Amino acid sequence: MDAIEVIVTKRDGRALSAEQIAWVVDAYTRGEVADEQMSSLAMAILLNGMEREEIGRWTEAMIRSGSCMDWSGLDRPTTDKHSTGGVGDKITLPLAPLVAACGAYVPQLSGRGLGHTGGTLDKLESIRGWRASLSNDEMLGVLRSAGAVVCAAGDGLAPADKKLYALRDVTGTVESIPLIASSIMSKKIAEGTGALVLDVKVGSGAFMKSVQTARELARTMVDLGTDHGVATIALLTAMDRPLGLAVGNALEVAESVEVLAGGGPSDVVELTVRLAREMLAAAGVSGKDPETALKDGSAMDSWRRMITAQGGDPDAALPKAPETHEVTAPASGVLARLDAYGVGLAAWRLGAGRARKEDAVSFGAGITLHAKPGDTVREGQPLMTLHADDPSRFDRALAALAGAYELGETADPSLLPLVIDRITA
Repeated sequence: MDAIEVIVTKRDGRALSAEQIAWVVDAYTRGEVADEQMSSLAMAILLNGMEREEIGRWTEAMIRSGSCMDWSGLDRPTTDKHSTGGVGDKITLPLAPLVAACGAYVPQLSGRGLGHTGGTLDKLESIRGWRASLSNDEMLGVLRSAGAVVCAAGDGLAPADKKLYALRDVTGTVESIPLIASSIMSKKIAEGTGALVLDVKVGSGAFMKSVQTARELARTMVDLGTDHGVATIALLTAMDRPLGLAVGNALEVAESVEVLAGGGPSDVVELTVRLAREMLAAAGVSGKDPETALKDGSAMDSWRRMITAQGGDPDAALPKAPETHEVTAPASGVLARLDAYGVGLAAWRLGAGRARKEDAVSFGAGITLHAKPGDTVREGQPLMTLHADDPSRFDRALAALAGAYELGETADPSLLPLVIDRITA
């Protein structure tokens, strides 16, 4: 087989055979197929799409490019959650220990932030001593002792995806739904979890801007999980405004701890509890209800065990940025709109995010929100506080916020409901 034959097949709108897919993914991973050839194939996939069986075979080839994890020796079911990313999306932090407190194991492989969306590992690394990199044996040990583990994926898990993801990023083929779905699901299936809940974000602060494209991605991923024997469901959730009141690494950890202590913003609590119930149901676990676990302290106990087991100090003070700047309401009224992308971009410019994978982040940088859409505000009242290590960052952050919020008589009627839809097999 040769790469040109595979490229031409997809260029002409025909389905790739199982043999073609298995060969080209393996050959690309080994370096036999050149980057320029795979980028041509990726563009053909972007333009012509893939059928359900094709996407399944492509995902299977990505999984087979590396190793798979096996949790069959555990005495409880495993379940996991994946979010497509957003602004203020710290849900994994309270969710993993909450689900563990309710009777399931949660092996969660997470990533770092890039651009305006935050990364779970960056947030957790703001906790003194916490380690993201664990061996498989260490992961198993943390699971057994704490019930949940959140860590970085090892190099052996779907290495084809790591190579192809980097290529898509520089060739304008990131937006292909078959390639997005197979990228996410190859890692999640290789992770070995028995059940999976997908949180597909919709809106300006998300990768998927419209409900229609988010639903298509969710359906594709649910089908992939189902076809590979993983009980999979997806929720479409709002990301047209930030989630919660904190945007930035240590700020989001502090808000997550508030949720685990029985408080926190209502939207974060609502979505955390909803996803926890979905994860437990998908895993077939009917133990303690998540709301009860937040109230009785068992979720907090699980959090402390999880952080401690990965070398972190749950009692250590979180980093704080030394410089702050308040953005105040220019008039009295109702905060009608607060654009998630504008807030995320501002937090990134303050130092909370990175432009390149190798960049460092500021753990204390970010934004604290004092009002959400629908809230009544008075002229001069703080709308948000910007946090940065260097005051020179404020001007560019304020430029990102210009036009990102709007006052009116009522909240914008086009705001999405927090949970938009539920996609099942």
